[in-house]
Amino acid sequence: MTLGVSIVGCGLIGRKRAAALGEGARLVACADMDIQRARSLASTHPGVQAVDSALAAIDRPDVDLVMVATTNDALAGVARLAAETGKHVLIEKPAGRTVDELDSVAAAAERAGVLVRVGFNHRYHPALRKAQELLRAGALGPMMFVRGRYGHGGRPGYEREWRADPGRAGGGELIDQGVHLIDLARLFLGEFTQIDGFAATFYWPMPVDDNAFLLLRTDDGATAQLHVSCTEWKNLFSFEIYGRDAKLDIEGLGGSYGVERLAYYRMLPEMGPPETTIWEYPGVDRSWTEEFAEFREDIRLRRPPSAGLPDARAALRVVAEIYRRTGRPRTTPVAAPAAAR
Repeated sequence: MTLGVSIVGCGLIGRKRAAALGEGARLVACADMDIQRARSLASTHPGVQAVDSALAAIDRPDVDLVMVATTNDALAGVARLAAETGKHVLIEKPAGRTVDELDSVAAAAERAGVLVRVGFNHRYHPALRKAQELLRAGALGPMMFVRGRYGHGGRPGYEREWRADPGRAGGGELIDQGVHLIDLARLFLGEFTQIDGFAATFYWPMPVDDNAFLLLRTDDGATAQLHVSCTEWKNLFSFEIYGRDAKLDIEGLGGSYGVERLAYYRMLPEMGPPETTIWEYPGVDRSWTEEFAEFREDIRLRRPPSAGLPDARAALRVVAEIYRRTGRPRTTPVAAPAAAR
């Protein structure tokens, strides 16, 4: 069966999603409030209709699945509409600004009997897939902790983009890149029942956070130490996973983040320098393609997606607690950086 797909939101992520459809799916409509962006994306796929209304792209008999790649304030509303119309949904992270928004999507999907996958594509990067394979094989022994860092440096005018608007984004760097790190840490350690940390605005003159620092623990004491930043002047992804028997060290995501690399350090009985195995994954990012291929299989088998609304809910619960502790939005003015003056 070939799935008919509509994309709502035709910016950078919408274009990445369109390019990652692969076999077994075809784009039939795309929607954006900026009709020129919709037309630009439609022009890359023959016979695709461009519209400026989400409903016009969703409520069509040739559409089986809707991809939602809007700004955060519209994610849940569009996803709920798609579910109510009987369409399966792939919704970009964080899937909404609040847990309540996610719950409204989940209720609509349950009533309609449709599947919802959340775009945690980092799970599908090859180094992280290999790390999951090693974990399942018992190569790390009992888990102890993870240490994760993820960040970029923004760009001139960043403080005027939608991600700097608390109403549209629902927060700052924590709800943007932070949910990826939270999701990955939970994937390896389990549910977090103790949540500590804070979000801060150090550099960008905006009412949302540009850095967040988290310390999360599970009931059995496994711990995640996470830092996300948009004052990381050299783009960085670093994710270290520590078991009692071995450590995994993941660096890079390709592109400006550097070549993706996984190092496996196995502790020897005599300790000292570990046995080391290194894998490198140069080339194009196929995480989007592999994620969507798995969702097609989810739909075929009618199985719950491995990254679904419960996972997004768990990440947003952590985000909400950090923002509750810190206060949101920030009201203390921050001096404009030189790049913004």
